[in-house]
Amino acid sequence: MVVKSEIDAFRRAKEARGVDARQTAALALVCGIDLPSALRSSGTDRIALQQRLKRMIERERLKGARGHWSYDLNRHIALGQALQRLSPPSDIVVGDRAPVRRRSRHRPPRHGS
Repeated sequence: MVVKSEIDAFRRAKEARGVDARQTAALALVCGIDLPSALRSSGTDRIALQQRLKRMIERERLKGARGHWSYDLNRHIALGQALQRLSPPSDIVVGDRAPVRRRSRHRPPRHGS
């Protein structure tokens, strides 16, 4: 079954190339960042790119929260994926805000009603 494993490897490589091409194009169109050169960067340049992407993600999140007509979920996802690729796994913070407190489903009884 060598042929089957080669077919699977080819399909995985093709999918990886497609994902890379989509992310490269999206990042270039959205914010003018060349992904291959960004991946080669290091030090303060990489930190500056990560901060820029975080700001863009936050702006996109605010557009979505406000229901703005120009919000694009695919752009939001592409920016997040680009940030993941530029950040080491330990640097990515999923939720940097305080947790949302939800109201209790049970209300205390009203007095005097």
